[in-house]
Parts: sequence; structure tokens; C-alpha cells
Amino acid sequence: MDTIIRILKEVLITLYQPFWFALIMAVLMLFFYMFSKETGLKNIVKQWCQKLKTETEYKVLLVYFFYFSMILFKTLLNRDIWLNPLIDILGIWTLYNEDGTFNTEFIENLAMFVPFSTLTFIVFKKNFFKEKVKFIRTITLSVEIGFFFSLSIELLQLFWRVGTFQLSDLFFNTMGSISGGIIYYIGHTLYLKQKNSK
Repeated sequence: MDTIIRILKEVLITLYQPFWFALIMAVLMLFFYMFSKETGLKNIVKQWCQKLKTETEYKVLLVYFFYFSMILFKTLLNRDIWLNPLIDILGIWTLYNEDGTFNTEFIENLAMFVPFSTLTFIVFKKNFFKEKVKFIRTITLSVEIGFFFSLSIELLQLFWRVGTFQLSDLFFNTMGSISGGIIYYIGHTLYLKQKNSK
């Protein structure tokens, strides 16, 4: 009986782990199928290549969606099931675990959100700033982007049991987002200065 239960448990875990990734892929493929049926696969590929060649917006969006997907895959879609997702609410705040082993988790959380925040500002600049890009507004938005996106991931990990809910993740993801916002602000300011000097 124990063997049957163990086999059943392993089969269910094997089916559950790729479930969300498979669901997202199925929805995206259905969209692709609908459009290719209406306009033809050849036309879609041709338009896609043309837009990517000629329009900067599509190049930036491709990079943004790629990075966004990488974050989702690392944090939600490619995770093992946790029996108790509330086992370590505080999380890891230093380079060493309690047992003394080296751990770079908080650095990874920090670094992961730097490009995400910068790319979000580049893609949604018109939505965030009506006229001029201001430093305080950039920092405020960086906190909101980092905190709420990270909180969404943590709550989904908790709900789907594919990770642990950790306050350290929230903090370091938000700090990474602020760093990305500062990089965006500096880059945007330098770009405007160079543009105006010409």
C-alpha cells in the first residue's frame, strides 16, 4: 500500500510541476493558432520579422517579454512543490545560512529585479511620465513595481506551493527595482543631455 501511495504521489507531482507552464503555453499557442488561421502563418512570420527589423519598440518589447518570462520561469514555473510554503517567512538576509553554508540567494533576488525595473521604465515610459522624467517619481514607481510584482510572485508561490513566502525576497527584489529605476533615470538624463548638445 505504501508503494502504491508513493507511486501515486510521484505521478501527481510530475503532472503538477509543469501544469502552469503548460497552461500558459497552451493559451499563447491558441492565440497564435487563431491569428495564423485568419491571416496565414506565412503573413504572421513576415509581419513579425518586418516589425522587429524596422521598429525599435518591438525590439525592446521582445527583450522585455523575454526577461519577464525568465523571471516567471525561475520564480514560479520551474519550481518543486513545497509541503510547507511558510516554513521560512523571514528568509535569508546574509551570505551564509544558519548552518554556515555559502548562499547567494539575496544577491540573486537583488540582481534579478535591476534589469526588470529598467526595462519596465523603458517600455512603459509614456504611461509613467506625462512630461518630464523626475527622480522622486522614478524612485516611487520603482518601489511600487518591485514591491507589488514581488508580492504577487510570493503570494502565487504560497498559493501554488511552488516556493516559500519570504520577506527577504520582497525586500531585496524591491531594492533591486530601486537600483534599476536609478539606472534608468541616470541613463535617461545622460541621453537627454547628449541629445540636447547636438
